[in-house]
Amino acid sequence: MSTLQSITLGGGCFWCTEAVFDRVRGVTDVQSGYANGDVAEPTYEQICTGRTGHAEVVRVTFDPDQIGVRELLEIFFATHDPTTLDRQGNDVGTQYRSGIYYTDPAHRAVAEDMLREMGQDKIFGAPIVTEVQPLASYWPAEDYHQDYYAHHPHQGYCAFVVLPKVEKFRQTFARHLKPGA
Repeated sequence: MSTLQSITLGGGCFWCTEAVFDRVRGVTDVQSGYANGDVAEPTYEQICTGRTGHAEVVRVTFDPDQIGVRELLEIFFATHDPTTLDRQGNDVGTQYRSGIYYTDPAHRAVAEDMLREMGQDKIFGAPIVTEVQPLASYWPAEDYHQDYYAHHPHQGYCAFVVLPKVEKFRQTFARHLKPGA
């Protein structure tokens, strides 16, 4: 039996990223939070100012016997735009940057290899701006942010922004879909 691992990913609004990774086979937990900023225990209101240095992220806990870091990062790169600096769609600010925050040096190596490969292959048609950094700090987001899409699927942002990302994951990565997701 394998030991669970985790990686922290920033792909814009954490509601979108969490909704996608909640559906991935082998993922045991997804928690929305804030990473690598300058303020301890930040609030969502502080994060939204863009002045705390934090990124909106999800901590993805997974079973490496069921899914590997490379597959998780393939899903990550396919479900957000890693070429836009400090924005995802209409969400603009440093808190929406694309980032991979690792605690395991092996995860860093996989991420850097993928970035190099995608850059050489010009996969996105524009330079990739995803940062790869050690996870220096992590704070869970407030309870009302956790499982937001699951609790509010008909809310406007969820219906028009989150749902298309979830559908793209379902169509593109059906082999990684949890049963019943």
